[in-house]
Amino acid sequence: MKKEQQKNAIILAAGFGMRMVPINFETPKGLVEVNGQPLIERLIEQLQEAGVNDITVVVGYLKEQFDYLRNRYDLTLVENPYYSEKNNLYSLSLVSEKIGDTFILPCDIWCKENPFLTPSEKSFYMVYDHQISSPTDQNKAYWDKMTGIAYIAEGDAEWLKNNLQCILEEESGQTAFWEEALYEKDQLLVTPKHIATTSVKQINTFEDLRNADEHSVHLQSDAIEIICQVLGVEAAEVEEITALKKGMTNRSFLFSCQGKQYIMRIPGEGTDLLINRKEEAAVYKALSGYGICDDIIYINPDNGYKITGFIDSARNCDAGNPDDLIKCMARLRAFHQLGLSVEHEFNIFEQILFYENLRQGQPSLYDDYEAVKRSIFALRDYIEEHVEEKVLTHIDAVPDNFLLYEKDGEEEIRLIDWEYAGMQDPHVDVAMFSIYSLYNKEEIDRLIDIYFEGQCSTPIRLKIYCYVAACGLLWSNWCEYKRLLGVEFGDYAHQQFQYARDFAAYLPIAD
Repeated sequence: MKKEQQKNAIILAAGFGMRMVPINFETPKGLVEVNGQPLIERLIEQLQEAGVNDITVVVGYLKEQFDYLRNRYDLTLVENPYYSEKNNLYSLSLVSEKIGDTFILPCDIWCKENPFLTPSEKSFYMVYDHQISSPTDQNKAYWDKMTGIAYIAEGDAEWLKNNLQCILEEESGQTAFWEEALYEKDQLLVTPKHIATTSVKQINTFEDLRNADEHSVHLQSDAIEIICQVLGVEAAEVEEITALKKGMTNRSFLFSCQGKQYIMRIPGEGTDLLINRKEEAAVYKALSGYGICDDIIYINPDNGYKITGFIDSARNCDAGNPDDLIKCMARLRAFHQLGLSVEHEFNIFEQILFYENLRQGQPSLYDDYEAVKRSIFALRDYIEEHVEEKVLTHIDAVPDNFLLYEKDGEEEIRLIDWEYAGMQDPHVDVAMFSIYSLYNKEEIDRLIDIYFEGQCSTPIRLKIYCYVAACGLLWSNWCEYKRLLGVEFGDYAHQQFQYARDFAAYLPIAD
């Protein structure tokens, strides 16, 4: 009778699993194998052993890899299309009508023994055994000891659904964990069910997997093999693997090895069409010895894999801080004045057409795209008339790519991420910094004045406005292509097209 009461389960499997780098680049965390079996399959079979056959899995990232589960286990898959923007509370809300005599669990745990066999009439949340330091900490302390497994009885379903909805309506609700709905003023609203720390293993990281099953096929990673070859170490010496913020072009992770820290870059979706890795390698060769860029340990000119030294305690340029702008524009100006050269050019107008063609006939999101494009291409002659010189230019000189840090008591500034760099008018970098920072016209003028130290002529200022328009269209097209690959940039993409609309008009007005 108890097994019949506990009649359904919801497994949350939509997220990136960012802590599982580099495995998650190709495999969703629920399909990582421990002892030859995907984590989610073991959980499904344990649920079915307990008589729970009505199972719903919420998927998102690499969702197609879960399709086989439908036929193998006769379960339901529900898609969270916003998995990259919203957390698992949103995933649970999509199937909240199922809640009632329900197990709710993540897909990335490995249970030594079946945790679903013990019947219960009360709602509970499984927590690891631990010491409570004081009575007032009793409920707060459970947050750090949660296993991920809960059971919600029918009688508690409505208040949980209401709590989910209330949190969703809050400003922070889209990125909330569903367990927040189980709390009220730090008070856990369901019974904590204590289990041994060895009963449920959370497989959140590469090292968690290595500790759980050192022979797992998912430990055979190209990235780890390259690290071992380049640094001359064994895989076990690659430690403290941590995902960095998901970039717009690449996926990168931080790791430690023999007491030093490094960053490994893995090219992102569709990057092979967007970036010429041989040209990127040539840029780093031209920069070598100048102390301008990140410290390159390894770069593969064929596939773009890159290892760099990690700069501890570095911070990014703050686009709203005048002091940072003065320092970073001085660094940028000094780089431009070196007059470095490579054999390839970054042609903005050709790249606009190139990114547009990558859409393969798919219409733009913007009804006025063709009109805006015509107005921007009409600026080309004015731009060319006012190009004073072409030198190696960063192209992607945005605030996030300036690193400020202290070395031997002095402040240093390095520029990173040179994938798009090539020969170009260096003033393009001023425009790029502006549009990535989402500056308004007044702020763009302020940046121009800082870069030129108050000596920018009107024709050059107008040229930079033209670059703002052209680069806005460039990155708008870039975002539209990435969108077709399933990578969304939201407001950033729309604002880039707005720059194209707005700044294409400044030249005729000024004339």
